[in-house]
Amino acid sequence: MTDVTSFDTLSVAGNLPRKLTAPTIHYSVAMPNPESHLFEVTLRVQGWSNSVLDLKMPVWTPGSYLVREYAKHLQDFRSTAGDGSLLWWCKKSKNHWQIDTNSVSDVTVSYRIFANELTVRTNHLDSTHGYFNPAALCFFLPGFEHNCYTLTVVPPRKEWRIVTTLPPVSGQDGTFVAADFDTLVDSPVEVGIHHSYDFEVMGKPHQLVVWGKGHLEPDRVIQDIQKVIEVEAQMFGGLPYDRYLFLLHLSGSGFGGLEHKDSCTLNYPRFGFRIKDKYERFIQLVAHEFFHLWNVKRIRPKALEVFDYEQENYTPSLWFSEGTTSYYDLVIPFRSSLYGVKTLFHNLSQEITRLQTTPGRNVQPASESSWDAWIKLYRRDANSDNSQVSYYLKGEVVSFLLDLLIRAKHGNDRSLDDVMRLMWQQFGNANSAPNGEFDINVVGTEINATANSKGQLNSNSLPTEVGFTPEQLQSAIESIADIDLNDFFARYIDGTQELPYNEYLEPFGLQIAIDATNEVPRIGWTLGVENGREMVKFVEIGSPAQLAGIDAGDELLAIDGFRIVNVEQAGERLKDYKPGDIVPVSVFHQDELRTCNVTLAPPRPSRYQIVPVEQPTAIQQQNFTGWLGVPLSKL
Repeated sequence: MTDVTSFDTLSVAGNLPRKLTAPTIHYSVAMPNPESHLFEVTLRVQGWSNSVLDLKMPVWTPGSYLVREYAKHLQDFRSTAGDGSLLWWCKKSKNHWQIDTNSVSDVTVSYRIFANELTVRTNHLDSTHGYFNPAALCFFLPGFEHNCYTLTVVPPRKEWRIVTTLPPVSGQDGTFVAADFDTLVDSPVEVGIHHSYDFEVMGKPHQLVVWGKGHLEPDRVIQDIQKVIEVEAQMFGGLPYDRYLFLLHLSGSGFGGLEHKDSCTLNYPRFGFRIKDKYERFIQLVAHEFFHLWNVKRIRPKALEVFDYEQENYTPSLWFSEGTTSYYDLVIPFRSSLYGVKTLFHNLSQEITRLQTTPGRNVQPASESSWDAWIKLYRRDANSDNSQVSYYLKGEVVSFLLDLLIRAKHGNDRSLDDVMRLMWQQFGNANSAPNGEFDINVVGTEINATANSKGQLNSNSLPTEVGFTPEQLQSAIESIADIDLNDFFARYIDGTQELPYNEYLEPFGLQIAIDATNEVPRIGWTLGVENGREMVKFVEIGSPAQLAGIDAGDELLAIDGFRIVNVEQAGERLKDYKPGDIVPVSVFHQDELRTCNVTLAPPRPSRYQIVPVEQPTAIQQQNFTGWLGVPLSKL
């Protein structure tokens, strides 16, 4: 096992600024009493020359499109001069502090951050570890975002180890350097008691760091992660980093991932690795976040080319950045031989079922869902399924159809893979860094870069990505498909027309089979248990339940005068009736007893499955095999 901090030679794959000037910006993050969940942060700014010092904290972090108001966890703000005297300060807005420096050039700011939220996008500190995302912990200095930021992490105990992709500063224990604020934000830090596993892929070092207890089998996981890396690297023609870190938090029931340029953070249930479908879900999570190191971290929408950390960054293209990535997180494990073609189509069928049973697909286009991510996707309410569709889900299914469209037109000689490669060449790798590694020394506020024997650095070859517009994205897809896609985009991305699955599946000998065996009359609600009570969680618009006056938040008591004691019983009771029957349903509505007469409707399909056509032609079978490398009969 080798901790990341043991890398003595710094290799930079991210954005490297040119020669920087004052001020020096240094953070120190301590956690002397981790049980309190309080990080103690000290910011020292030296060489300051203005009369006031403005400090602003991000309100969101890239990859998680919601204003999370990180400043709400800040307390005990204090500012002093180099001699220890207090400096006057005031708060200008929710995330903006202003200090009157009185021409003082050496300013120290101290504050605490409460950290007791174990997610991939926030901070968590307890008796076993500290984890933080710098966006949720650190201020930036407006106008100095491109300056070098140094960071010192002070563990509370000697056995706690520090892991981060930030390069260490030689001769300074626990101290790291970020080329700019974007790099700092993009580099989460894990410090504590964890297991570390090193492995190599394509000649580059990788590391899996696991915090938490569970029944994860490291050897198996690493072997499968290697396969995922190799397949994705082959698709894009190499790995765009010098080393990569997988940071895995094992939790009780958490789930999630957040991508970074040289790492990702994963949160997964500690006992979710032995059951086949749960393990496959974990591998899909890995494939998703790793695919993001190309799609969205380097190939990103114009609106995300330069991050505005103080407000929403709107784009209609998250259906591609997230949805297309979701499509590939199903495909990559198949290509890695981690599951077979039946599992691939089972997963694709599940996603189609999810989409087709979401009423909001008829209301919100994928592009609008992308734009409104900031106010809708992560802020669900009782009407969300009626009015919204996830850009992850709709984008995933649309990407599947685009892949089929391109493959059918070009006999599998072209595919969505070619779109990804073209986007990588045009936008993600537009100004590629020179091949090689560079030794970096931090001297004051400057970064001095000296090329080693593997490459040369010059000011004209600094790696920066170019954001794409929606029009450029469509043009790239059209250039690979060799077809005008205005109608496709108008109908299925900017519009809400039903997706014509069979039209795109037919060339491959496939079709959608709709499960119509559900004989339970439709009432149009979703039930769930809350504090031991059977609650109505969702009511579909226009459904029998809604027309009868039943509302989300009602407590279900009885159907036709007989008590309902669990959700399963409610479904069983409805089997005693047929469509058109009028059934009294008793609920508590805001603590008032109501009995509503519900006129039951015919059942709706509850399952959509991709299956072979009855008698596939030779061309259809050839197309299927050319697509997936296995005969159609395997399905």
